[in-house]
Amino acid sequence: MNSYNRRGEFLANLPPVVKVILITNIVLFILDMFTGSAVGRLLALYSIHTKAFIPYQLVTHMFIHGGMGHIFFNMFGLFIFGRVLESVIGSKKFFTLYFISGLGAAGLQLLIYYFQGTPAAMVGASGAIMGILAAFAVYFPNVELMLIFLPVPVKAKYFVPIYAVLELFLGVANFQIDNIAHFAHLGGALFGFILVMIWKKNQFKVY
Repeated sequence: MNSYNRRGEFLANLPPVVKVILITNIVLFILDMFTGSAVGRLLALYSIHTKAFIPYQLVTHMFIHGGMGHIFFNMFGLFIFGRVLESVIGSKKFFTLYFISGLGAAGLQLLIYYFQGTPAAMVGASGAIMGILAAFAVYFPNVELMLIFLPVPVKAKYFVPIYAVLELFLGVANFQIDNIAHFAHLGGALFGFILVMIWKKNQFKVY
């Protein structure tokens, strides 16, 4: 009985914004599978210089994912870092952080697509998650993190810059076999970092 209660309280114990984002992503992922990716095609973010681009896609693309691995790792990151961060900075700031990071990620990637003349489509919450990770590193710089393919603990204050440099390298290298929006990851991390630094700078000001 106690075990059942603990499982039943899993979602109830999540902070509200993380819970809503998590549920929304999972529901839309399931709908996308049952509609043969029709939902994904409707809500994906398309290059701004194409006729397929519609402004609402700047937000909706954050709730669509390209596969089980894609949504799993993004939602895992949201669960691990988001629930801690929302508990520290509050739901209102966390909501702002998530969407500003996601929009910043989309903006930078769209800019790259525009200069490349690339008619591409982008989906996923990775940019927003990178913003959360960057913010986590600001608030918890000495917490040790690990990459799955590199099981070596690295403090968050070093982990995020190293990861950002890796994303920059992969984005510039533009490998043909790589369909990841690396500049979106960079944009999310950058906007998330700038936002929390502004908050931390202003938290001691007296008005």
